[in-house]
Amino acid sequence: GPIRKMSDATKKVAKGDFNVQIENKKIRKDEIGTLTENFNMMVRELESNEYLSKEFMSNVSHEFKTPIASIQGFANLLKDKDLSEKDKEEYIDIIIEESGRLANLSNNIQQLSKLENKKGLIQKQKVAIDEQIRKCIIILNNKLEEKNIEIGMDEDKDVFLNVNEDMMHQVWINLINNAIKYTDDSGRIDIIIDEFKDRVVVEVKDTGRGIKEENVDKIFEKFYQEDSSHNSEGNGLGLAIVKKIVELHKGTIEVKSKIGEGSSFIVTIPKDEDKLEN
Repeated sequence: GPIRKMSDATKKVAKGDFNVQIENKKIRKDEIGTLTENFNMMVRELESNEYLSKEFMSNVSHEFKTPIASIQGFANLLKDKDLSEKDKEEYIDIIIEESGRLANLSNNIQQLSKLENKKGLIQKQKVAIDEQIRKCIIILNNKLEEKNIEIGMDEDKDVFLNVNEDMMHQVWINLINNAIKYTDDSGRIDIIIDEFKDRVVVEVKDTGRGIKEENVDKIFEKFYQEDSSHNSEGNGLGLAIVKKIVELHKGTIEVKSKIGEGSSFIVTIPKDEDKLEN
């Protein structure tokens, strides 16, 4: 009887029905009972994954819909023969900007998908972390100057880690860019690097507006944006990518924030001294 129930339930799951649960009223303690509990647990996980997948696709559709509608609308306006040169230039600039948003979104989704499928299999090399962060600051210098934001960093420490260089570059670019994005004009960003025997800790600290306490745990979720007024500046995937890269390096990332005082993103990466390449 129990085996037949299991067989019937398995067929339903194979057809995509993840609401199936096998009753275990007698709470059997034998192998059948264990199999029943594991089956129910598996189906609950599948149902949860299906929900997350649907939610992800819904978010992707939403993120693509807005710029596509904008491009379509302004492209139609460009067909007007009486359109002034000034308006034409403005509409073309908007189309270029929205196209860039689409390309950025597409690239981020692709990158996140690749990261989630790597499962820790990444190539590593010896990287000077402080020097890498300085290069990221130079890349973002125009954005810093636009908002007159000061950025401070410790003197050269010659801190090395065995990491994937391209991935870690993405971590610092995203964190510094995020700090710039949420820091008001004439604010300040500090980058602090601490080296310990078994790990390196990098803190990116800003004087921005801060994050509400109830939202701190959500900021690494895909497509989550704490401030909807900044939708045009990102797509809510940057921090999800950062978290995944840090996890692939067996590290951690935490956030400390107070409204009106700013936020600190603290990345901890364990050392892998035996594998450092000279």
